[in-house]
Amino acid sequence: MVTTHARTEPVHRPEPGNRPEPGRRMVLAAGGALALTSPGLLAGCGGDARDGGGGDRFRAAFTAGGSQETLDPHVAPNFVDQARAKALYDTLGTYADDMSVRERLAESWEGDASGTRWHIRLRTAEFHDGRPVTARDVLYSYRRAADPDTGSPSQQLLSAIDFEASKADGQRSVVFVLKAPNFEFPTVFAGPGTEIIPDGTKDFRKPVGSGPFSYVSFTPGGTARYRRWADHWDGAPHIAELEIVPANEESARLNALLSGQVHYAADMAGASVDRLQQKGSTRLLTAKRATAQQLLLRAGRKPFDDPRLVRAVQLGLDRKALVRVALAGHGEPGNDLFGMGLRGYPDGLKPRVRDVERARKLVKEAGADGWEITVETSAVDAAWEPAADLMARQLREVGLKLTANTRAASTYFSEIKTHGVAAFNTSSTLPVSDFLQQRVRGGAARNQTQYASKEFDTLLERARTTRDERDRLALLTRAQKIARDGSGLLVWAFSDANDAIGPSVRGLRAAPPNSHDWARFDRVRIG
Repeated sequence: MVTTHARTEPVHRPEPGNRPEPGRRMVLAAGGALALTSPGLLAGCGGDARDGGGGDRFRAAFTAGGSQETLDPHVAPNFVDQARAKALYDTLGTYADDMSVRERLAESWEGDASGTRWHIRLRTAEFHDGRPVTARDVLYSYRRAADPDTGSPSQQLLSAIDFEASKADGQRSVVFVLKAPNFEFPTVFAGPGTEIIPDGTKDFRKPVGSGPFSYVSFTPGGTARYRRWADHWDGAPHIAELEIVPANEESARLNALLSGQVHYAADMAGASVDRLQQKGSTRLLTAKRATAQQLLLRAGRKPFDDPRLVRAVQLGLDRKALVRVALAGHGEPGNDLFGMGLRGYPDGLKPRVRDVERARKLVKEAGADGWEITVETSAVDAAWEPAADLMARQLREVGLKLTANTRAASTYFSEIKTHGVAAFNTSSTLPVSDFLQQRVRGGAARNQTQYASKEFDTLLERARTTRDERDRLALLTRAQKIARDGSGLLVWAFSDANDAIGPSVRGLRAAPPNSHDWARFDRVRIG
């Protein structure tokens, strides 16, 4: 049996967490963060401007998503959505820094020898209206999030559940039956868009959750207000009130922090990081290798259906120079695989070394000398446009002419799904196995390079159905080494993620995106 037992005490993290990347980066990594212009910065915040607006009220500034925002936790495309969801709701599990899964509402889970039946035992917890969190709530929440019409970022993973066969086995016991064996199934318990809501919930205008804060008010595209919930199973938050306020321009968030209007400013980069490093009154929360910076080459579309050209681009890039210029040194070179430092990333992988001569030879062998290639880019991420300029100079040396087509930030991720042969993208931290299933497996909805390899897919499936942890990770390593050369998903760098906090803030630490300790405001202390 595969068993996980909960700790006897609630887990209080070693100073709860920062989690980088709102704004330009996605909760799940790729595909939909909006870079909006900043309307009236924090207008009407009030309070004590010297300390973020009040001694027991914590104010955090994020990029907002506009008038279409909702407090429905199963629709969480942007980081601000996840920060709000963490305040209001809870999940069965949570990600540690390495993306392994730890208990949250689930106090234990156990899989049978076949990997198709998973028994989850819930801890004693309540919703804000006093109702207990039950197995029926879990089944309803997962069934709803598994519906493609809902739009959960974890929909594909949840669709593996056979809901007709799954059942409540008592008030605090759930049995999930899977359509196929999957020993990596517990990773879904911590996935964005898997929050537990009361059975039958359809209206989120005044939402009820089981998280550390209860709802006060919310304006889509505007401020969300919450108050401390004293009866939370993991202990009451240290602050009485939480406000998540919109400030879409990075400069607006920076100035709001420095002027004392907010305690926390999400997603600092470039010159803002340099400025904050010189300020003794504020503190940066830096998560290393937080975001995989990617160049997507359509391996299923000309000209990159020729693997020689994919290889030529890989060998033609000077990744150290890209980090130095495009990331202003705030990152490290990538190795064409997602998840460096995470559970499941291959050990001992030699770094890509630029080889202009070999790359030029491959271009000539493919009959592509002098070909013009367009790469899709956007202001969604500040690193992309300088990266495109530098890549164009680097690839010119191997015989390829790269030009950039800049698309609107608001529509970029939807447009690159169908347009172009090359595009920039980012992915935040996720379990490696989930990323491979969602982004690299042949035919997967988010496989934007159109990569298809029966050998890769077979190894990935064998990994999911292998009970022994070491054997499972070994199979994942073999699969990744195959995909690294041919998938067209080039990870050219890992960028750091930086949030900043004011001088009075205690109880936050730097932590990777999507991990438990990012935006964990229930353990914040002021003063």
